Amino acid sequence: MKFGPLTDQLIDALQCLPGVGPKSAQRMTLHLLERDRDGGAVLAQALSAALERVGRCQQCRNLSEDTLCTLCASSRRDKELLCVVETPADVLAIEQSGGYDGLYFVLLGRLSPLDGIGPSELGLDLLVSRARQERFREVVLATNSTVEGEATAYYISEQLRALDIPVTRIAHGVPMGGELEYVDGSTLQHALQGRKAVY
Repeated sequence: MKFGPLTDQLIDALQCLPGVGPKSAQRMTLHLLERDRDGGAVLAQALSAALERVGRCQQCRNLSEDTLCTLCASSRRDKELLCVVETPADVLAIEQSGGYDGLYFVLLGRLSPLDGIGPSELGLDLLVSRARQERFREVVLATNSTVEGEATAYYISEQLRALDIPVTRIAHGVPMGGELEYVDGSTLQHALQGRKAVY
């Protein structure tokens, strides 16, 4: 059933969101138009303002409304420690853990030659240049544990090796509270390969 051009356009537009299919988009549209027009107006204003004013931090490439994001501009961050992640969502996840106080570099993806994503698309020249200038005491590679993520981490480590900067990789393995019998074989293999001495 078609409601009309504007309603149908809104239904189609909402489907650009991850996990939102035709039915969910229709439900959201009807909710906003029938029950919460004020909420819809606030949503439209917030979305319009964000799309107009949110860009990228010039230093780390994270989302930012200013030239430097709040993390890069902060005097409380450890300026000699750099964590390389794939997406702004990864920055949020690490920040929410509360276990890291250094700076970031956001790749905005991972190496994927089949999709046409190479080193230049990830800004790896900027990363190497920044590492050369700032001489970090450690670069932490926090790419995802996928084939592409591992290849990206390896490529970056090879690029930084020439600069004589210590490069580490985040651990992958058994989650806290997890029971071994429920852990998949690949995760268990990573955990065994990444084991460390107790004393």
